[in-house]
This record gives sequence, C-alpha cells and structure tokens, in this order.
Amino acid sequence: MQYRRTGRSGLKLPEISLGLWQNFGGDAPFERQRAIVRRAFELGITHIDLANNYGPPPGSAEENFGRMLATDLRGHRDELVISTKAGYDMWPGPYGEWGSRKYLLASLDQSLKRMGLDYVDIFYSHRFDPDTPLEETMGALDSAVRQGKALYAGISSYSAERTREAVAILRRLGTPPLIHQPSYSMIHRWIEPALVEALKDEGIGCIVFSPPAQGMLTDRYLNGVPEGSRASHPGSLSQSMLSDENLARIRALNEIAKRRGQTLAQMAIAWVLRDPVVTSALVGASSVLQLEQNIAALDHLELSAGELAEIDRYATEGGINIWSRSSAT
Repeated sequence: MQYRRTGRSGLKLPEISLGLWQNFGGDAPFERQRAIVRRAFELGITHIDLANNYGPPPGSAEENFGRMLATDLRGHRDELVISTKAGYDMWPGPYGEWGSRKYLLASLDQSLKRMGLDYVDIFYSHRFDPDTPLEETMGALDSAVRQGKALYAGISSYSAERTREAVAILRRLGTPPLIHQPSYSMIHRWIEPALVEALKDEGIGCIVFSPPAQGMLTDRYLNGVPEGSRASHPGSLSQSMLSDENLARIRALNEIAKRRGQTLAQMAIAWVLRDPVVTSALVGASSVLQLEQNIAALDHLELSAGELAEIDRYATEGGINIWSRSSAT
C-alpha cells in the first residue's frame, strides 16, 4: 500500500480506503464483515470511513465496527484513521438531520458511543444545509475538534463555492479543514474543474467515494440487471441509471480496461487516482475477494495520454448524481 499526503496537512491516507456505506449493517453477516475489515487492515488499508446512518438500520455499521475495534483491531487504534459523518436523516423529529449545531454534536456523541471511541480522526458535515447558516455548521465542526472528539474536520458533497466559504470560516475559527469527500467517477465528473481547483488552491485533501459508480463501472451490468444485484433492489442505485446511453459508455470503457489487462472496476479506481489532488479512493466490498480485486488496481495505476484521451470519449456525465441537492446548492 502506498500513502498520499492529505492536502497540505501532515496526515497521510492509503491510496485505497474502505467505506462501510453498504454491506456492513445489521442485514449483512457479521463474520463476513469481520473478514473484510481484517483483510483490509492486513493489506495496509488504515482508513475506515463511516457515517451515522450507515446500515441498515441506521447506526448498525458503526455498532458492528465498534465490535471489531474491541476484538480484532484491539490495540491497533493508533494505526487507524477512523472517520464518521452527520447530515442525513438519522432520528425522528426536527433535530435528526441536516446541519444544525444541535444535530451535528449530538450525532457525534452517539457515533462515539456506538463505536466505543473517545474520538474519531475525521468528523464530516455530510452535506450542505441550505437552511442553516454555514457559520453554525462549521462552528459545530470546530467545537468537535476543540472538545477532543475529532482530530480533523471535513466536508462532503459541498459545491466549489460552498467549499471555499466553509474553508474561510474554519480557518478564521482556527480549525483548518482537512479534506473534502465528493462522489466522483468516470460517468460522474461534477467536481471538474471548479471543485478540483478549489481544493488545490486551498490545500485540502480529497477522498472520492463511489469511483465504480455504485457498481455501474464493473462487469456486473454489461448484459442487464442480474437478480440479487444492488440495482435489482430499491435503494441508491436505480435501474433508471442504467440507461442505454450509460450502458453503451460502460461497455466501451470495459473494452479499454480489458486492453489494459484490468477489470473495469480496477481501471475506474486508477482513473480517479490519476490526479494527485485525490488523496484516496474510497471503495466498498461485499467479500474479501472483491476487496482484493479492488486493491489490485494499485498494481497498474499508470494511464497513458492516449488511454486518457480514449477514456474521455466515453467518460461523460451519466445523470447519476443522487447527491445533487447538496453539491448543486
């Protein structure tokens, strides 16, 4: 595993990080989850990414990871970077989502309790809240750091304009932001160029989630939607995203990957890591084998100018931004 410096900070992250968004809730076998996390750590993945609502049910991914911290990973806390977030719907009533100080700090306390931790390394505002002053949301992140409940502050799915505003506020407060976590893939390039430029200008790291576009940039959907796949169930990946136009692009990209001796998923990871502004690619896994296949992308990261030009012919927006309510605000 190779590690990259996060922006201009002193923190390094692995080029591939493990996200527990899917497959680590109460609906997945715990022993399978343990095996994936153990193997990730053995292979040098020192960063584990969570959020308060990861599951299902919400909170169960943090609870399950807390069990692993108390057993498999006991004694390794200082070798790990652990992050969590708050911003989406978590509990009933008016104080259970978005970006108020009350919600963010209460959520962080709950997350720490679920994981059995005194602090997380990174605490994110999971999405921009158009109805809460940005000063309040960033002030809550600053408070979390000053209270010792987080070492660093981060933001996720913020537009370039809101990112610059958030950076200015946090710097005035004395807690410079560490990192931004946007969705990014060959068929979802919304961070180019404005957000990329903002992150470079401000010296902030970038960890991109869903580089395989929730599994669309794999060989799984080349011939339709198989039974039991993510797209076959209600959720964040709908069958409408697998339009004829998107599938045509995906099949063309798959041919490029095959010529490179890679799977499409591996090329998708290599592609997002082509720009040094990207500190880490955040991937999920439903099995140890899938994890190992993802990590194998690091064996062939180089993309020639000709390959990049050919990829650009097909790597165009696919209308899959389910996070646009935040990133477009």
